[in-house]
Amino acid sequence: MSDSIHMPFLARNILVTESTDPTLVGISGQVLEETRRTIVVQTSNGKKILAKDVINFTLDLEDKVIEGFTVTQRPEDRINRKYRRN
Repeated sequence: MSDSIHMPFLARNILVTESTDPTLVGISGQVLEETRRTIVVQTSNGKKILAKDVINFTLDLEDKVIEGFTVTQRPEDRINRKYRRN
């Protein structure tokens, strides 16, 4: 996976590319907060709370899609975690 998966998501731009909830696909904005299971995004329509385990997303217009269920841990725990490469 890309190195950006290890970096904090705060203040980065997110775009939801896929979701088990079709109403979440296409949501984009700046990450305001991240918890173990959620990402809070400031969109043009206000704040949205996204469950990590139901979304796939990109950060800062990168090509690499991050599967949300793979990053369901606290941001500080993710920094040193090892990820399997696809």
